[in-house]
Amino acid sequence: MICLIIISCKNKEDGVPLFTYVGGEIINPKEDYVIFYKDEQFLDSVKLDANNNFIYKAKNIKQGLYSFSHKEYQVFYLKPSDSLMLRVNTLTFDESLSYTGVGAERNNFLMEMFLHNEKETKLMPKLYKLAPMNFEEKLDSLKNIRFLVYDEFVLKNEPDDKFKEVAEASINYDYYSKKENYITANERKKRSDNYFEIPKNFYNYRNTIDFGSESLRSYFPYYRFLFRYFDNVALEVSDETDYYARNSFEHNYHKIKLIDQIITNDSLKNSIVMSIAGRYLLSSNESESQEKILNLFLKTNSNKKHHDEIKDLTNASKKLTPGNKISSHTLITTENTIKDLQAIIKNPTVLYFWSGKLMNHSKNIHYRVSELNSKFPEYDYIGINTDSNFNNWISIINKFGFKKGKEFQFKNISKAEKELVIYTVNKAIIVDENGIIINGSANLFNINIEEILLEYLNQ
Repeated sequence: MICLIIISCKNKEDGVPLFTYVGGEIINPKEDYVIFYKDEQFLDSVKLDANNNFIYKAKNIKQGLYSFSHKEYQVFYLKPSDSLMLRVNTLTFDESLSYTGVGAERNNFLMEMFLHNEKETKLMPKLYKLAPMNFEEKLDSLKNIRFLVYDEFVLKNEPDDKFKEVAEASINYDYYSKKENYITANERKKRSDNYFEIPKNFYNYRNTIDFGSESLRSYFPYYRFLFRYFDNVALEVSDETDYYARNSFEHNYHKIKLIDQIITNDSLKNSIVMSIAGRYLLSSNESESQEKILNLFLKTNSNKKHHDEIKDLTNASKKLTPGNKISSHTLITTENTIKDLQAIIKNPTVLYFWSGKLMNHSKNIHYRVSELNSKFPEYDYIGINTDSNFNNWISIINKFGFKKGKEFQFKNISKAEKELVIYTVNKAIIVDENGIIINGSANLFNINIEEILLEYLNQ
């Protein structure tokens, strides 16, 4: 562990601390830097030294939640004059993360709650099959265990009210999320014998929700709950009753309108609406619906930077709707020659994307393509690598025996990602023999992919 003596700098006249420090050690680093954020705002990027240690010095910080990123992401809590040290092994990121120094007890508690939730999540599929009251009993039992840990923490450390709000939220909103998930799981069984009528008092927790917390607005347990809550409520109060239709235009449009009515914190509202609009645009194949979502988003979201991002995404997504010709992109072959994307399309074609940084996905997507190729040989299947290192790409192709004649790499990945909207790992684009788009936001692992491929062949 990094060994540093850190002394808080104070104003000589009134003794008020001016500086706060966060330092630590990254074991098995994946990059040579650590990034710090406050809410959505980038604060700084700090280089690792030769021993994989770092130190971040901040002046006049606000008390509250911050986050750091080193390939993976985690939140931490700071007060002015804290001298916080962390140690993390990237091979077991969350499990290995620990804190020492001034402020350590608060952050070790939050990590303990985070790991509690990770363990409990594995139990949930079985519990979601229980009747409502039995489910509540099990959930309350788990919740009480965590509040015993919390009570002991408060007794020992005497935290202030601001931190107690965050600490209690780390427990309560996790359990509120599990209740929302139970509601979803139950509604999906509505036409079966396993469906339960949920009593009204099951929903009492919804009366305690803070829909405008500034201190929690970027905290994942709170943020995650709000997403699940609005997903369910939008379905409960609209005519849309299909709990599998959460990607539909009607559902997302109605959900944004509800959020606009209910969320009282503008920054929180902007973040949630931005995420919902972005997700919808990534999966939509209808230009008219995309335009309607954009217009509602611009009325609801007050962040001009968000406006520019969603406008760009809408324009790119509309160009990927059926009937448009796929844009031209320069590709690198396995022989290190150049070809144009439009020129290599001779038959109905499935374009899929992969990265050597995600090896399990790379193997899985190629295996899935082999399955589809055996069922639908009428299509060509072209894999396009989204990395920038040619030699590493070729090494992976040779190692796993991928078909070289059907593998390419983008010459300009940033241009391709933006124009083809390659922001999800399972993204695929289906075109006809002329490069005209059939489906611009397909997913080869989706249950309907075979139906999409067959439908075009039957025309």
